[in-house]
Amino acid sequence: MNDFALGLTVDHSDVSRGLSDIERKQLPMATVWGLNDTAADMLDHVQNRMEVVFDRPTRFTKNAFMVWRANKKTMEARVQERPSVGSKHFLKVQEDGGARPQTGMERMLGATLPYEGLVSALVPAAGAKLNAYGNWSPAQRKQALSAASGAAQAAKSRARYFVPDKRSNLSSGIWKRTGKGKREKLTKVAHFLDAAPSYTKRLGFFDGAQEVFNEKFPARFFAAFDRAMASRK
Repeated sequence: MNDFALGLTVDHSDVSRGLSDIERKQLPMATVWGLNDTAADMLDHVQNRMEVVFDRPTRFTKNAFMVWRANKKTMEARVQERPSVGSKHFLKVQEDGGARPQTGMERMLGATLPYEGLVSALVPAAGAKLNAYGNWSPAQRKQALSAASGAAQAAKSRARYFVPDKRSNLSSGIWKRTGKGKREKLTKVAHFLDAAPSYTKRLGFFDGAQEVFNEKFPARFFAAFDRAMASRK
């Protein structure tokens, strides 16, 4: 599985030979600033690509990456995953393709839900309430999982969520019951899958990175060099 990291470094040995002592002294700082500014451009490129390949990416998705800034000691800037991003972040599967790992919630459900089959994955059904990003509403998901697991019992006058037993004609998953008697209505809000969903390669984290660097770095560096010369003591 790919590691999400783009390293930015440059070799200014040819450039430094044509500089004065004063200019050569400012070269490291200018390089650091130029690398950091270009890394920010590359981060923008990755986030803009998410807008194209994903449907309404969330803030969590777009903020999965950060710029690790260069300094005069490292002389390297990086666009990489935030330290807080888990090792099983779904973007890894979107980059490499294949089946996604089971989430902690799905493992918990397999152990706690009153269901005799295998729960490898849980995905929203047509009756699920979706948020602005097209994902299952956290409020309904929490209520449904809590009720279906037996951790909470809904009042008789309110909607109830349940998992049908193996004798039922209902398909496996979580269902919502509303109304009473002849007005009772059953709506499926989540499917149980016995295999993890499989994804095709979509993200393309590294796609276009070199082109962005080639386009942006020269202007970023020369602007940074002018700043460094202007700020010299």
